[in-house]
Amino acid sequence: MNRHESMLRIAASSDISVLLLGESGSGKEVAARFIHKHSPRSEGPFIALNCGAIARNLAESLLEGAKKGSYTGASNDHQGIVQAANGGTLFLDEIGEMPLDMQSKLLRILQEHSVLPLGATQSEPVNFRLICATNRDLQNEINDGNFRKDLFFRLNAFPIVIPPLRDRDDFAEIASAVWNDVTARTFAEQFALRNREIKALSKYKWPGNIRQLKNVLQRYALLMQHDISLEEILSEEFSEKSVSDITEYNMYCTNRASAPSWSFIQKALNDNGGNKSRAAKALRISRGCLCYQIKKHEFQQWNSCKNLAERTSA
Repeated sequence: MNRHESMLRIAASSDISVLLLGESGSGKEVAARFIHKHSPRSEGPFIALNCGAIARNLAESLLEGAKKGSYTGASNDHQGIVQAANGGTLFLDEIGEMPLDMQSKLLRILQEHSVLPLGATQSEPVNFRLICATNRDLQNEINDGNFRKDLFFRLNAFPIVIPPLRDRDDFAEIASAVWNDVTARTFAEQFALRNREIKALSKYKWPGNIRQLKNVLQRYALLMQHDISLEEILSEEFSEKSVSDITEYNMYCTNRASAPSWSFIQKALNDNGGNKSRAAKALRISRGCLCYQIKKHEFQQWNSCKNLAERTSA
């Protein structure tokens, strides 16, 4: 048994808070579900929330809920995610991106084991198990003023590092499990991944980890019926440009750059059919920031053309 899986089983046997650390796409949510499934709370709910996708105006009611009439349009009581996880497990993914004001509320909930819904006058007790995950260095986030030190010590009770796919000893087993899942969904039956195909897959470093592996195998499952080989798909996936893009994107997410490069913006807009709201969400920036970057690029292009025209006329 791999060391990290041993740690997951040990964590599952208690109610201790777990902090899963690892690169994007390395399988942190899979690990969280494994802990829940093998814990005494397995019959309870598993509630997952991506902290990087929280709208600030909804943060308070999302976490603790709200009472009828507490805000315009609140026609009924609204249950927060903490209450929804009562008796089970609450999984907070990308905890490093949780807004500071929401971090304060989470810290109080953990200290008091209760929630205070918006518009309520009395706290309501809750009993849940907390698992958090991040691909960021929370110590650096603390130093930069983006994460509460006291909350970090609450969450860091049982840290577990989920290794990237390139460092896993069980690559063949992972690839086979992902393939079985993909083919079951695609063909309504399973086809075994051959040794030749596993060897071809194992030659690469997989900077996008299990998520990238799954994307490639999904593509192969569809294209193999049209005589497209796995080697062709891998060659295209791991062309120099593709690897450079993935590595740069991981660095952008990890280092929290002020704004993504124009190539990322173009890709996000293309992938989302030109929808700026969805593109901004994919880039983890606000829609206003995206619009600003688009206008900035357009101005730079216009300015370049203007300068070229002036030099030509001169």
